[in-house]
Amino acid sequence: METVQAALWVVILLVALALIFDFMNGFHDAANSIATVVSTGVLKPTQAVVFAAFFNFVAIFIFHLSVAATVGKGIVQPGVVDTHVVFGALVGAITWNVITWYYGIPSSSSHALIGGIVGAVIAKSGAGSLVSSGIIKTVSFIFVSPVLGFLLGSMMMVLVAHICRRVRPSKVDKWFRRLQLVSAGAYSLGHGGNDAQKTIGIIWMMLIATGYAAVGDKAPPTWTVISCYAAIGLGTMFGGWRIVKTMGQKITKLKPVGGFCAETGGAMTLFLATALGIPVSTTHTITGAIVGVGSTQRASAVRWGVAGNIVWAWVLTIPASAFVAAIAYWVSFQVFD
Repeated sequence: METVQAALWVVILLVALALIFDFMNGFHDAANSIATVVSTGVLKPTQAVVFAAFFNFVAIFIFHLSVAATVGKGIVQPGVVDTHVVFGALVGAITWNVITWYYGIPSSSSHALIGGIVGAVIAKSGAGSLVSSGIIKTVSFIFVSPVLGFLLGSMMMVLVAHICRRVRPSKVDKWFRRLQLVSAGAYSLGHGGNDAQKTIGIIWMMLIATGYAAVGDKAPPTWTVISCYAAIGLGTMFGGWRIVKTMGQKITKLKPVGGFCAETGGAMTLFLATALGIPVSTTHTITGAIVGVGSTQRASAVRWGVAGNIVWAWVLTIPASAFVAAIAYWVSFQVFD
């Protein structure tokens, strides 16, 4: 009886840790949702975070749990995951999130979590325990999502410039201040729909490993879905102000029309990835879209040095979080097993 109670407490503590990660995910990635709409002056920061948090949560009613299924069942072979693996994965992801938040680097919470899972699993039983198709699909979108965001953002900017070529700039600005509310809402929907599901996936993975959910279940328990969407929404409300400045102004100067095009291109990318069940980085996506918008004006409009530093953070995210996760797994196994 005491063993059962102890196991239940472990599950509760890991769920709490996962929700902390989800909250930090929203906190860290709030900048991705609000940077453009704040930097263009369409919304004040406090208005923007509440606006984004609302759409983060509303995504629960729109998207299927395809991404959660990929993370929960499509990254690691059945029977490999245990509480030590989940602990290691979450510690690796949270550590990398804290480091990049502190230095104002817009890295990927999503890939930090994937890196954490990979590192902890390899530490336990080697790379053969990973599902190669799920890993390849996820890693490939490290490159696909920013490129797609870049292409869609730049195409939107060219299209809008063509449509509005005979309209007074003041009138264009007025229109797109309103339209940017639509694009920002759509992007926040995509952010909530893709990112909340990653935490749902790791909780689902842990519940299967501990016997609180069956491998054959088509969906995780409802409470996990609601709590994860609520956690990411609350995280967004508290914002990630260190990163807003980098995303909104340091890469390129944005006007409402540029913000609209970047957010629309980013939202389209996120909707596609979520429909395909691919956990992507909202950071990668919106950065690619912002660079795409800036590059349509002139190449010098983009501060390529800042963009290059961001890319380096992307490259390091999975191996860095995997390394920390492997150490955390080893410590957990030595202390608690």
